[in-house]
Amino acid sequence: MKKNVDSGRVTSTRRAFLSASAATAVAAPLLTSTVARADDFSALPRSEPDDGLRTVLSQIDPDRIHATILRLTQFGTRHTASSQTDPVRGIGAATNWVFQQMQANAAPSNGRMTVQKQTFVQPVSSRIPVPTTITNVIATLKGTASPERFYVVTGHLDSRVTDVLNFTSDAPGADDDASGVAVVMELARLFATQQFPGTLVFATVAGEEQGLYGSAFMAQQMKAAGNDVQGMFSNDIVGASQAWDGTRPDPHSVRLFVEGIPTAATANQIALMQSVGGENDGATHQLARFVSDAAPFDLTGMNIRVIWRRDRYLRGSDHISFQQQGYPAARFTEPRENFNHEHQDTQVVNGVQLGDLIEFVDFNYTARVAKVNGAALWALATAPSTPKNAVIHTTPPGTFSGTNLSSLAWDANPEADLAGYEIVMRETTSPNWTSAINVGNVTTVTLDISKDNIQFGVRAVDQAGHRSPAAFPQAVA
Repeated sequence: MKKNVDSGRVTSTRRAFLSASAATAVAAPLLTSTVARADDFSALPRSEPDDGLRTVLSQIDPDRIHATILRLTQFGTRHTASSQTDPVRGIGAATNWVFQQMQANAAPSNGRMTVQKQTFVQPVSSRIPVPTTITNVIATLKGTASPERFYVVTGHLDSRVTDVLNFTSDAPGADDDASGVAVVMELARLFATQQFPGTLVFATVAGEEQGLYGSAFMAQQMKAAGNDVQGMFSNDIVGASQAWDGTRPDPHSVRLFVEGIPTAATANQIALMQSVGGENDGATHQLARFVSDAAPFDLTGMNIRVIWRRDRYLRGSDHISFQQQGYPAARFTEPRENFNHEHQDTQVVNGVQLGDLIEFVDFNYTARVAKVNGAALWALATAPSTPKNAVIHTTPPGTFSGTNLSSLAWDANPEADLAGYEIVMRETTSPNWTSAINVGNVTTVTLDISKDNIQFGVRAVDQAGHRSPAAFPQAVA
C-alpha cells in the first residue's frame, strides 16, 4: 500500500484498485477483466484547458465589472415591487438597461445568441402584497452539436433594504446582487463570439428576495419544455473578498454550495441512495467535482471551497429553484459574508452608515469569480454530455446471487465525436474521484472489483480528450 504525505499527515491512498481490459463492441454484454497490479490502472486523467478558454479568461475585465455594478446601483432601488415604468429609477428601468446590454453583447454572435425578456405576473404572497410583474432577461447561446443540453448561469437583479416590503427606499444592492449580475453579463459578452456543442444560458432573474420567484418560473418553463439542464450556477453575493468584521480577507477563495440528497428525490430514491452510501453522489455533487477540476487555481486564481450543504443557514438562492426541478445546481458566493452591511439601510457602525454599497465590492475578486464560472461553463459545454441511466447490477447477468464482480451499464451518448467512456473510482471515504479505467466505446462493463468496497462513476470522453461530469450508477437487481 502506498503512503502519501498530506499537510504533514501520513495517510493511506488505497489505490489498489483492479483494472479491466478494453473492449471495442458496444453490443458486448460483458467486459471480462483481469486482476492487475496496483500501478497498472491510471490515476485520474484530467482534461487540459483549451487555449481558447485561456484567451477568454484573460479578457475578463474588472473595470467593466466595476462599471456594470456602478450603473446598477444608480437605479436607486431594484426592489421587485418598485416602479416598472419610471425611466430612471426602479426595477423596470434596470431591467430595460440589462436587456439593452445583453442585446449589445449578443450582436457579434451572428444570431447564435438570442436575448429575451421572460415576463409573468406573480400572485399575492407573503412578500408580494399585490400581483406583481416579474421579468427575467435571458441570453441563450445555442449549441452547435447537442443543443438539447443546457448549462445555466444566473445572478439576481432585484435588491432590497432591511424591510423586505419597503420598495421605495434606496437599495443599491452592489454586492447582493449586482456583483452576480455583472458576472453573468461579462460572461455573456465574452462567450457570444464562441461556439460550443452544448447550449449556454446567461440569465438575470428577479423576485429572488421575495421567494426565488423569477428563477422558479424560469426553471419550471425549462422543465416544461423538456430542456435537459445538466448544470446550473447561481452567483449570489460574489463581490466582497472580506467581511469587514475584523477577520482576515480571503481574496482568492469562493464557496460553492451543493445540496446533499437531491431536493427533488422521491422517498424511494432517497432510501436507495442511503442504502448504497450514495448521499455524497447526487448529480449536484458530481457537478461540484467537475468544477473543482475544470477551474483550478493556476487557471482562475481562485480556490474553490466546496461545501456539502444546500446553502447557508436560513438562506437560499436561485439554484434551489433548479434543484426543485431535478436539475443539478449549485451556488457561488464569497468566502465570508458581510452580514453587517447586507440590506442595512439605517444602521451606523463606527460613524459609517452601512448599506450594500459599491465601496464594499472588490472588482478584481468578482472578476476571478467570473473566471471560475467561465472555466466551468466552457468545460461543460465543450465536453460530452453526462452519461444517462447509469446502473450497477447487484446480481450481474448470468449470476443468481451476490458476487464480488461489478457490472455497470449506461445509455450510449449521442455525440458524433465520442471516443468512449471511463469508469472512475474512489474510496467511500474520499471526497473526489481518484482513479479511472478506460473501458472503450462500450455501454456495459463488468469489473473484477468489489462494488461493496468503493464508489463507481461513469464519464464520457470525446476524441479531443474532453471529459464529462461523472454519472453515479443506481443500484438495480
